[in-house]
Amino acid sequence: VGGSEVPTSSVSVEADKAAPKQKIRIKLRSYWVPLIEDSCKQILDAARTTNAKTMGPVPLPTKKRIYCVLKSPHVHKDARFHFEIRTHQRLIDILYPTAQTIDSLMQLDLPAGVDVEVKL
Repeated sequence: VGGSEVPTSSVSVEADKAAPKQKIRIKLRSYWVPLIEDSCKQILDAARTTNAKTMGPVPLPTKKRIYCVLKSPHVHKDARFHFEIRTHQRLIDILYPTAQTIDSLMQLDLPAGVDVEVKL
C-alpha cells in the first residue's frame, strides 16, 4: 500500500475547457409575466437568427414584497391594508456571441416595464 497514490480529480480542469470563453448573461425583471415572456422571446429570436447558441429562459424565484399600511389615519392599529408586489425574473445565456449577435441585441426595442441587466 506504500506506493499507491490517490488520483487527483481533473473535473474542474475539464469543466473549464468545456465552458465557453465568451458568454452574454441577460437577466430580465418585470412585474408582469406576459411582458417578460414576450421580451424573452424577442431576445431569443434575435440571438438565434445570428446562429448563436442560447440557453434559457430560466425562471428565477419570484420576489414578493408586502407593504402593510394602516387603514385609519389616526388610531385603530388592528385595521390594516396589505399590498404586495411580485417581481418576476428570467435568465438567458447566449454562448459564443458574434458581433452580429451583439448588434441585433442592441437594436431590440423592449417594453418599458422590463428591466434588463447584461453581463459579459
